[in-house]
Amino acid sequence: MPGLLAKKLGMTNIYSEDGQIIPVTILEAGPCKVYAVKSKEKDGYESIQIGFSEKKEKKVNKAQLEVYKKAGLTPPRLLKEFRNFESGAFKVGDDIKVDIFQTGDKVKVSGKSKGKGFQGVVKRHGFSGVGGSTHGQSDRQRAPGSIGASSYPSRVFKGQRMAGRKGYESVTVRNLKVVKILADKNIIMVKGAVPGSINSIVAINK
Repeated sequence: MPGLLAKKLGMTNIYSEDGQIIPVTILEAGPCKVYAVKSKEKDGYESIQIGFSEKKEKKVNKAQLEVYKKAGLTPPRLLKEFRNFESGAFKVGDDIKVDIFQTGDKVKVSGKSKGKGFQGVVKRHGFSGVGGSTHGQSDRQRAPGSIGASSYPSRVFKGQRMAGRKGYESVTVRNLKVVKILADKNIIMVKGAVPGSINSIVAINK
């Protein structure tokens, strides 16, 4: 199994055996249930769909809810498909736990970065602003300045950096080392920071 879904619980420090302080992110990884298994013969590729946590039935449409009930499963908070590995060993309803990882493994963690809301060009793109407040420019310090060209081409180019929504984008951090695993609590600790806010869902891949 190449990966698992997890909930980000936060960050802390732990000590290594030689007394070094290691910053770690604590992830509650699973247990995740298998919701679908795909094969080359039937679907053209091999993969499994795993679900994490639970969702209220009233938030799921009736057609999808019937599929879950027939399989004897509860609606998941999030579904994710993992491809390109031998999926024949899994069947619908199996539990996948944190013991698929080992201390010392290198993993990549994917998630949504923190949303910053609507921001101006200084915070969003690192503009320096128009300048000082002399010569009547009392409110120009954080303005974007001119955005277009002259009479030619008489328009604003596509992709012009302006104010807008910042953050909440898909981010992947690679080569994070697994420092510690608490299998009885489904906890995995990885060295360094991972994307997302506390309680957000991330995907851990080998």
